[in-house]
Amino acid sequence: MNNITEQPSPYRHLEKMPVEDLLKNINKEDKTVALAVEETIPQIAPLVKSIVSKMKEGGRLFYIGAGTSGRLGILDASECPPTYGVPDNWVIGLIAGGDGAIRKAVEFAEDSITQAWEDLNKHYINSQDVVVGIAASGTTPYVIGGLKSCQEHSIITGCITCNPKAPVSQYADYPIEVITGPEFVTGSTRMKAGTAQKLVLNMISTTVMIGMGRIMDNKMVDMQLSNNKLVDRGTKILKNAFHLSYEDAHSLLMKHGSVRMAMKEHVDTQ
Repeated sequence: MNNITEQPSPYRHLEKMPVEDLLKNINKEDKTVALAVEETIPQIAPLVKSIVSKMKEGGRLFYIGAGTSGRLGILDASECPPTYGVPDNWVIGLIAGGDGAIRKAVEFAEDSITQAWEDLNKHYINSQDVVVGIAASGTTPYVIGGLKSCQEHSIITGCITCNPKAPVSQYADYPIEVITGPEFVTGSTRMKAGTAQKLVLNMISTTVMIGMGRIMDNKMVDMQLSNNKLVDRGTKILKNAFHLSYEDAHSLLMKHGSVRMAMKEHVDTQ
């Protein structure tokens, strides 16, 4: 395996570099990430289609990862309910070391090859579900062991890694390998690799939710109205869609508690 994410940074003596040059060079490297992600769209598309198919049958999407990768999976999963109004158990993020590892590193948690499967079983994982392992290096035992166990139980697997032909890809039915190259700070995969993983996760969850019918036109009609900003956004969606006054749109939204239900009621009564 060619572990590109651990190769030495092409930039030397960072401690002597002026702040402006540090920032410019980090940004220069970041500009390459979106292009690397673009190359993987043919790998992402079949995974998304498989997830949508399984979720339409009642399945769920799981992310498993350690460290930064695990936190990114949890972030993506936790944003689905407020954004798309879906149940908390549609998309579930699991991190090596448990929830405590979200804020603080848990030593050696990622080194267990059995813990991910144990964590998944707490959620009654089954063959209707899809599990995506996230590992920048592609060598994380927690992720590799989890995907291997999933395959042994006929559960569809995917992975997001930043090394070609990474070990984790061997246990992914749908491997996504975003080759981002050496990091600005050698081995600091929270940087380019983490950015790439975040972009891919955005693409997966957004496209899946569109496929699940949680978007109308380009609007988040199922978002949870959990703060004033979102209530205002929902009001403006209704206002613009039906040419209502702001006050009438707001009243309609408050009456039904969701943009989708308000739109349905308004159409039905016209």
